[in-house]
Amino acid sequence: MTDFESLDNEGTMAVMQRHQFDVTVLQDYMQENVDGFSGTLTVEEFAGGQSNPTYLLSAEDQKYVLRRKPPGNLLKSAHAVDREYKVLTALQDADVPTPKTYVLCEDDSVIGTMFYIMEYLDGRVIWDSTEGPYSPVERGAFWDSANSAIAKLHRIDFESVGLSDFGKHTDYIARQFKRWGGQYEYTKTVDNPYMDNLIDYLPKNIPEDNSCSIVHGDPQIANMMMHKSRAEVIGILDWELSTLGSPLSDFAYLCRPYRDALRLADLKKLGIPSEEEFVEAYCRRTGRDGIENWDYYLAFNMFRLAAILQGIAKRVLDGTAASKQAELAGAGAFNMSKVAWAQIDKSVDLDDLS
Repeated sequence: MTDFESLDNEGTMAVMQRHQFDVTVLQDYMQENVDGFSGTLTVEEFAGGQSNPTYLLSAEDQKYVLRRKPPGNLLKSAHAVDREYKVLTALQDADVPTPKTYVLCEDDSVIGTMFYIMEYLDGRVIWDSTEGPYSPVERGAFWDSANSAIAKLHRIDFESVGLSDFGKHTDYIARQFKRWGGQYEYTKTVDNPYMDNLIDYLPKNIPEDNSCSIVHGDPQIANMMMHKSRAEVIGILDWELSTLGSPLSDFAYLCRPYRDALRLADLKKLGIPSEEEFVEAYCRRTGRDGIENWDYYLAFNMFRLAAILQGIAKRVLDGTAASKQAELAGAGAFNMSKVAWAQIDKSVDLDDLS
């Protein structure tokens, strides 16, 4: 239904014309600002990703990853690579799998937009953890490792790693609703009654919960680098939406496939833990007895994703989207909003999405 993200996302490709820049200028910048860098720089673009163009940088036997804001007219708060850099740098010595950071460049004259450079992790991105060419045992281990990684993140004392100013400590869902509801209205291209229903319902029914942690904002297995040979997360990637907020909401985003792509799946055959088992494992790792208002958290995160997909669809029209698959985002936004509303209104028929 919405798994367009997993198509043709393997490996690297030649840098797309709209994402090209002067490699020699970047090479000079790295020689001055990245410790240990030397040699002649070559640049490829990673095929995966919708939002921030991401590049593989190579020189002699060294490899790095560069993430940048895309060129073009952008939403005010979108593509926050500086926030990615801040949280990754803060987590360098914490018990959370993250790549090392090297430098943040806010000077647009270097490659045209803000960017940062981080460690290249030699692992695997599991684009399709719901099926894909994996055994049931391996697939289950992917899911459990992702559960462990997000639990580790949510256990971090954000003040102790210097991130007390990374976001407000209260009213996360209300703030997120205002942000994504506003961006949805700004990027809206077609009428969507399911989004209208969610926009009316969600702000009136926010659960009472005072917990606050570092939240990734887009936790999914496809945003986690797995070890080359073990089902172990070695790096959580793509921190553009990270802030301080509700760990329950963040975890619900990771669980979204249970009500979406896995809604009709035989989980036992696939080797994937049941939704109940997955939630119980997270609660055990974070010291919780359970999660109240679970359907609300799932619906809210599906609403967020629908708004994000709508933004991607709008960027296709504006010519700034960073993926060949972005044309499918508009349909994905509508379908996701329907699934979201079905978490609230159990009478919604999802048979046409199977």
